[in-house]
Amino acid sequence: MDTTKPKQNTNNNRGFSKPKNDNRGGDNRRSRPSFERPKPEFDQKMVSIRRVTRVVAGGRRMTFAVAIAIGDKKGSVGLGTGKGGDTAIAITKALRQAKKNMFKIKTTKDMSIPHEVSAKFGSAKLTIMPNRGKGLVSGSTVRDMLVLSGIKNVTAKLHSGSKNKLNNARVAYKALYMLREKTAVVKSAPFIPEVIKEELKEALVKEEVE
Repeated sequence: MDTTKPKQNTNNNRGFSKPKNDNRGGDNRRSRPSFERPKPEFDQKMVSIRRVTRVVAGGRRMTFAVAIAIGDKKGSVGLGTGKGGDTAIAITKALRQAKKNMFKIKTTKDMSIPHEVSAKFGSAKLTIMPNRGKGLVSGSTVRDMLVLSGIKNVTAKLHSGSKNKLNNARVAYKALYMLREKTAVVKSAPFIPEVIKEELKEALVKEEVE
């Protein structure tokens, strides 16, 4: 009589064996290719975005209106608006117009402004003055315009209670346009007065004669 005990199955995996080439540990995992977005040419800030509804014969037609400010933080700034049936189309149009309206600001060595300027657009009134090392003192969309242009050590004061962000950005653009470098030929925005445009043309004509 055979008194030996039967061999016990010591395999706890119940018939399932671990594959030899198991790379689930993460050491040999293939890395996914990284797709980095190209850096934009200019820094940009969306000033306002709103949905506009127009009633037509067939019903209501909705479009989007976008305003964008751009700058290189080295003295150049621009502002543009765009409309479209989709936000992407409106943003593309606004960026294209902002690049056309871009101009160079005449600044001091410490990226401040040489003198005080004042401007008015609609009910928004703005005064920008140098403050000699106190930093950038401003608010609303005026601050965004100054940051994008790279201007420092100035104080900007809005002398109105207007909460319209687009008008505040336009009055800032108008005030900074008075500090432009007259040597650069720029296409000014349509909301800039004709008086300032004529001054720019006269300055360019004088430089050509000289």
